[in-house]
Amino acid sequence: MQKTRTRHFEEDREKDVKPVRYAYSVTAALLAGGAALSLAGFPAGAQVAQNDDSTMASVVPRAGAPASFADLTEQLQPAVVNISTRQRVEVSRGTNPFEGTPFEGLFNQRRGQQDDEPQYREGQSLGSGFIISADGYVVTNNHVVSPSGRASIQEITVTLPDGTEYEAELVGTDAQSDLAVLKVNRSEPFPFVRFGDSAQARVGDWVIAIGNPFGLGGTVTSGIVSSVLRSTGGGAYDRYIQTDASINRGNSGGPLFDMQGNVIGVNNAIISPTGGSVGIGFAIPAETAAPIIDKLVRGVEIERGYLGIQIQPVTEDVAASLGLQRNRGEIVQMVQAGEAAERAGIEPGDIVLSVNGREVTPDQTLSFLVANVAPGTTIPVDLIRDGERRRINVTVGKRPSEEELRQRQMFDPDAEPDEDMSPSDNEVIEERLGLQVLTLTPQIARQIGADADTQGLVVAMVDRNSDAARKGLQRGDIILTANYRRLETVEDLEDAVRRAQADDRDAVLLRVQRRGGAPQYIAVRLR
Repeated sequence: MQKTRTRHFEEDREKDVKPVRYAYSVTAALLAGGAALSLAGFPAGAQVAQNDDSTMASVVPRAGAPASFADLTEQLQPAVVNISTRQRVEVSRGTNPFEGTPFEGLFNQRRGQQDDEPQYREGQSLGSGFIISADGYVVTNNHVVSPSGRASIQEITVTLPDGTEYEAELVGTDAQSDLAVLKVNRSEPFPFVRFGDSAQARVGDWVIAIGNPFGLGGTVTSGIVSSVLRSTGGGAYDRYIQTDASINRGNSGGPLFDMQGNVIGVNNAIISPTGGSVGIGFAIPAETAAPIIDKLVRGVEIERGYLGIQIQPVTEDVAASLGLQRNRGEIVQMVQAGEAAERAGIEPGDIVLSVNGREVTPDQTLSFLVANVAPGTTIPVDLIRDGERRRINVTVGKRPSEEELRQRQMFDPDAEPDEDMSPSDNEVIEERLGLQVLTLTPQIARQIGADADTQGLVVAMVDRNSDAARKGLQRGDIILTANYRRLETVEDLEDAVRRAQADDRDAVLLRVQRRGGAPQYIAVRLR
């Protein structure tokens, strides 16, 4: 592979390699068992056990690692880049240390107009990436260039191995696959690398990872493919190449190369009890990444299939109770109203065995199979219901955005809210009204029994010490107006609160609709 075929995009955030949260344990028995295995006295090549009269031949492994990775690294490294970002981070304003004392008012007077103006600080992040074309397109992870929370990207810088820096343009991001594309420009062509065929990767194949762990540019590590198509949680794109090549914070978005110099994975996550590499790293397979990157480069909308169901794997006990094959199929736990699965007649309790002729397995989940079907396509779904095998034709819907899915999964009006969640992500509303709210979508409206065309905000959490709680507001209530102004977004309610503060008012008049009741006006005091 020529040096001019290498390309590098790198970026890192404070947690650029995102840890995969796993429940795991390493027992003394396991360690002891491993220590009991010994290869002493055996030849390097594994052999098949033979009977005296057997004519079976020895299994000879194919060529392994080269004597050195230096030549390959020299060709590839010029295309691997460092990515850094400059961020603007909104800072939470301090609480009143004299709250509940006679001096509370003095503190508020000193803060004065500061409450109306957000405060910011500058943040930075680092990561890795790689150049995929001579005209400067760079691949990295979405989480490297798309900070969460109250941060916004002000500038992205791509640094080549020779230290040359370029300001990068964010071309496109895809949160669901955690991929992003940047663009840098110069008169001379860039060195670049190409995607390979990750479907040909085998457990035991040698690989090398190049990136910027902990901000150390141009670091090369080697290892083998530990597993292919490893699933870590059941998401639509939860299929990885697992490797023991050292991957650490700062490697996010960097390339995983095979011995032919092709990118077979985009380094993305680790499992670690310490935050550092313990030899369990994950890369997004090229077969998943390449089509998404191509669409991002061309500016084509990425649409994914969606059924609108909640599923769980078929456990051994479920398989035994129904006489099913182990490690096959997923059981439908819930069907969302109005979505593709309900329209096709899929019901809770159905065991889905295959989608469009492809078996549902732990390594080929239902979510993955459906997400890779174009919305509007009608496909056969084989399932078991009441012990009988059936085939149902389903016209696949369009998968909602990650934010819409998060809100749907988060909001169950009858469930206890998770205190770690901040649905509105808005300090003004939470601090002044004691409420956390969500924009009312048609899906949430159906969940709480409201008309699908209802406009407003739905209450997701109420501070029990707030006036809103004392006035009876509760989770699932819909706020229609604030001071007679209709609410369509969270920002509308924020503006109403700020306007009331500016007018020196102590309360906001909300029009609230509760399930099964008529709308009513409730004045909620600001705090």
